[in-house]
Amino acid sequence: METSFRNADEAFKYYYNLIHADGIDFSDTRTLFNVGFTLRKPKETWITSSFRQWNEKYAEAEWEWYLSGSPCTSTLGEIYGKVPQIWRRMENENGEVNSNYGHQWERGYQLDKVVAMLKDYPNTRQATISIYDGKEMNKYRNDTPCTYAVQFTILNNKLNMCVTMRSNDLWYGFCNDQYCFSQLMQMVSERTGYELGEYFHFAHNLHLYNDKLGMDNMLQRKADYYA
Repeated sequence: METSFRNADEAFKYYYNLIHADGIDFSDTRTLFNVGFTLRKPKETWITSSFRQWNEKYAEAEWEWYLSGSPCTSTLGEIYGKVPQIWRRMENENGEVNSNYGHQWERGYQLDKVVAMLKDYPNTRQATISIYDGKEMNKYRNDTPCTYAVQFTILNNKLNMCVTMRSNDLWYGFCNDQYCFSQLMQMVSERTGYELGEYFHFAHNLHLYNDKLGMDNMLQRKADYYA
């Protein structure tokens, strides 16, 4: 299995096809288990596949929402102009979600501590931001964070990042998450002074929901029809 890609678009195309070919049926999805791969150029965040029609404007709005540190979906609405229904379904009675990752890395000043560690102890193995927390399962009735942790390592004088996920929907989750995590990596790079290295992405469960299977062929059929 290929494990290294130039950028997120290459990885998206590869795993879209691989899930079709080798994925197993699992809870209304087709799924691959324990998938890990490297993005060698993490700044190249654009998903260019025409059948995906990825919205960079939305991904940037989600990143700005993370930077706000607000768990309120209304803050995303103010930035983007509306709140996508996927977030409405996940919010609690106060209009808050657990999966604003910026809110999570600001808890306990995790991000600031990671930056300080990398500056003071470049060989540290502790520069980790925790997001999913099993000790908070009672809070996950509506929204369970998909990401376990983000870890940074200085190797060959470059900043490398590892994102570890319990569950990752390739269509929505990966395309938008990789954008935000790449932005986070660039921010840590700027704050620590280290050049960007590589981004390693691991998902225990990488999947496509069944309604997103065959979207590439559907687009081609439409093109053939109108030709």
